Amino acid sequence: MLTESKKLLEDERQGEATLLETEKKGNGKKLYLESYGCQMNFSDSEIVASILAERGYETTSNAEEANVVLLNTCSIRDNAEQRVRNRLNHFNGFKKKNPDMMIGVLGCMAERLKSQLLEEEKLVDMVVGPDAYRELPGLIEEVEDGRKAVNVLLSREETYAEINPIRLNSNGVTAFISIMRGCDNMCSFCVVPFTRGRERSRNPESIVREAAYLFQEGYREVTLLGQNVDSYRWNTSKKGDVIDPEKETVNFAQLLEKVALVNPELRVRFSTSHPKDMVDEVLHTMSKHKNICEYIHLPVQSGNTDVLKRMNRGYTREWYMNRIDAIRRIMPECAISTDIITGFCGETEEEHKDTLSIMSDVEYEFAYMFKYSERPKTLAERKFEDDVPEEVKQRRLTEIIEIQNASSLKRNKASLGKTFEVLIEGTSKKSEDEFFGRNSQNAVVVFKKEDAEIGTYRNVRVTDCTSATLKGELVD
Repeated sequence: MLTESKKLLEDERQGEATLLETEKKGNGKKLYLESYGCQMNFSDSEIVASILAERGYETTSNAEEANVVLLNTCSIRDNAEQRVRNRLNHFNGFKKKNPDMMIGVLGCMAERLKSQLLEEEKLVDMVVGPDAYRELPGLIEEVEDGRKAVNVLLSREETYAEINPIRLNSNGVTAFISIMRGCDNMCSFCVVPFTRGRERSRNPESIVREAAYLFQEGYREVTLLGQNVDSYRWNTSKKGDVIDPEKETVNFAQLLEKVALVNPELRVRFSTSHPKDMVDEVLHTMSKHKNICEYIHLPVQSGNTDVLKRMNRGYTREWYMNRIDAIRRIMPECAISTDIITGFCGETEEEHKDTLSIMSDVEYEFAYMFKYSERPKTLAERKFEDDVPEEVKQRRLTEIIEIQNASSLKRNKASLGKTFEVLIEGTSKKSEDEFFGRNSQNAVVVFKKEDAEIGTYRNVRVTDCTSATLKGELVD
């Protein structure tokens, strides 16, 4: 379970700023990267590092010694933007000592706040949108020539398909593969369609090649990333696009199977699913292949149909529960997590109670829970009033968290005495004597090291638990 106050990089959605590093050596130029927000941003930072590595940049953990400081940003909530502004002010302190340092903002804040950041607040030298990372070397040259550099143009084609990302801050066991970019869903609360552009899918052959390369390099788990993976389509007609008869047509279920067939020892996860697009074909594909993990992140956002309509989510409570029932029927052991927004525009107490009831009905393994934060340029800002008082939002969020904590603990207690195959990812943060890994259901399992090794699969019997973690012991 993750709340707004918990900032855990290892979770698959929201993360606090994280230093990204690689050992690749360059020509003396140094790059410092920080990423905020969803895992798409972390994945994008790996693409940026790869592009600049080709120009001789070595990444560094010390911002003060960097020639270029880049922040890959998130605009999902206002507090994320405020954290970025605080960091920019911090780095500008370094720039006073080193005037040649370049500071840039990448990602979702770039398009939305380019004028403010460049001209009004004078916090950055360059602003680069998610589809313009190939242009970074040229933009850096513009700054070296004494100009401010901007490229926030969105693309209908860019997927960075042929770029081999540098795996940053990697444990060498798990990796992310971006399968698509942008989003065509116009959820009324969300800025992503405006900051990341229209949806486009990546060539499946390049995805399979990347997965195979990662396995060859010793990685044992990949997570396929997209704003809405269920709508992945390759070589299908969409708004006038031309189908190439020489190429295979691939949907998400078929892509999932292609990646699973790379090697049975390569685990496959994906994020994020959209309830309106999830089909049984995906569930049957998951159940067919043991190495496709039994875990689905299925954001509900609200348990009330009227609120979902105001959110423009494209489904009802009944439809969502139909998808939950399908998951339980086809994959009884599948874990389910969700996103929830409390205090959305016009949310009544009865509508809030519907969210509490759907949480009780589904009993999610964990959830990402937030108070509604109005974002500029969204449909909600134009059409609705952010009229739920802050104290009411907080009280409702607290109630949601309480239910989720109870569900997480109940789900984990149900694992007591069971044995799971765990992929070992590293040493526990709390004890040098323990390893941690995850089972197929995405639950974190901690156990004594004994003769185990990172990057291998071991059977672990669960002996104890908290609401967040399973504790166990190795078994033969």
